[in-house]
Amino acid sequence: MPKLPERKVGIVACSGEELAEGTVTRLAALKVLHELRRGQTETICLPLFLAGGKGDRAFARVHPTITVDGCELRCAARGTEMYSGKPAVSIVVSELVAQAGLAAPERRRHLNDRGAQAVEVTTGRLVQLVDQVLQAKGGGTGTTADAAAPLADNAPAGTCSCGSAIPVTTLAIDGKRVEMVALPLIFEEFHESGRRAGDPAVAGALFQTAKVYNEVPREAEASCREAILHEYAAFCERKGAR
Repeated sequence: MPKLPERKVGIVACSGEELAEGTVTRLAALKVLHELRRGQTETICLPLFLAGGKGDRAFARVHPTITVDGCELRCAARGTEMYSGKPAVSIVVSELVAQAGLAAPERRRHLNDRGAQAVEVTTGRLVQLVDQVLQAKGGGTGTTADAAAPLADNAPAGTCSCGSAIPVTTLAIDGKRVEMVALPLIFEEFHESGRRAGDPAVAGALFQTAKVYNEVPREAEASCREAILHEYAAFCERKGAR
C-alpha cells in the first residue's frame, strides 16, 4: 500500500556566505533536523529550490515551512512565498540576536563565541516553532492552480540530497502547465483499495483527498475535480492493461 506524505515541517535556511548570520542559519537548521526534531523536520535546499527543484517546491506546498534568514533581506522567506506559498513562520537571526541582548556574531566560516550563542538562540526558537506548527490544526500548505483541465503528462519530482522529493503531476490548464503534488500516491492508494473511476462515490473522495495536499480556488473546484477524475480513469486503464 503506498504511503501518503506524513505531516512534517520544512526548514528553509538562507545559509548566506556573506554574513556570519548566514552560517548561523545553516548550523541551527542542521541541529534541529538531525538532533532535536529528527523525523519531524526536513531541510529544503534553497539554491535548488530557487533554481526550480520540483521536489523541494512540492514539499513546501504539501508541508508547512519555517524560513530562517540571516538578515533583513529575507531571501529564504521571499523565495519560499514566491514559488510555493507563504511560510508558516519566518524568523531572522539578526533580530533574534538583538532581542536576546547579544552581540552580533562574527567570522563567517568559523564562528566565535558570539556565533555559538547566536546558534543556540536560533536553535531554541526553531524548536519552539516546529512544535507549534505541528500542533496547529490544519495550516501550512501553499498554493497550486487557478483552474484545471485534462492532464497533459506526468512528471516525477526531481530528487535533492535533502531527500524531500514528492511525486508531482503536471496538468495542462488553458495552455499552461500546473503542478499538483501527491496525485500518483493517491491514485495508487485508491486503486489498491478497489475504488475505480466508474464508481460515482470515488470522484468526490478522490478530489477531497487531493485537496489535502493541494490548495484549489473555490471557483476552480469543478474543473479541477473533473481533471483529476479524468486522469484517474486513464490511470486505472493503464493498470488494467498490465
